[in-house]
Amino acid sequence: MQARMGQPAMIVPGAFKALIALSEAAQQTGVPKTTLELMNLRASQINGCSVCAHMHARDLRKAGESDERIDTVAAWREAPFFTGPERAALALAEAVTRLADRPNPVTDEIYNAAAEHYDEQQLAGLILSVSAVNVWNRLNAATIQVAGAHGA
Repeated sequence: MQARMGQPAMIVPGAFKALIALSEAAQQTGVPKTTLELMNLRASQINGCSVCAHMHARDLRKAGESDERIDTVAAWREAPFFTGPERAALALAEAVTRLADRPNPVTDEIYNAAAEHYDEQQLAGLILSVSAVNVWNRLNAATIQVAGAHGA
């Protein structure tokens, strides 16, 4: 497997720094880093981004997450390994990632479930984080970036 081109965020001056800054800002909102990483992994699975799926699973393992949780994040609704707040964040991540799947992708039910566990700043962090990983997923998918090719 070979990439079509280099990673666009590395080619366009300032793009990489801007995307990293967005993710770092989301991490400063008080949402547990594990929750953000689980969301990033789930969005990457949905988008078929092998680079990000590989990287976020690896980062979760390095942070001490169990194989049970990492291996079942794609089926989080049926797995007993996730907390209520994590479930709400994963539902929000899926809805924000699958915008074209239904007319009102982020329903009041999904949003309100997340709002039961997170304050406004944390909700903003959840939405920014999943939006950022969706950008990375799209950049990688469009250019066929290869998982593990750059140490990621």
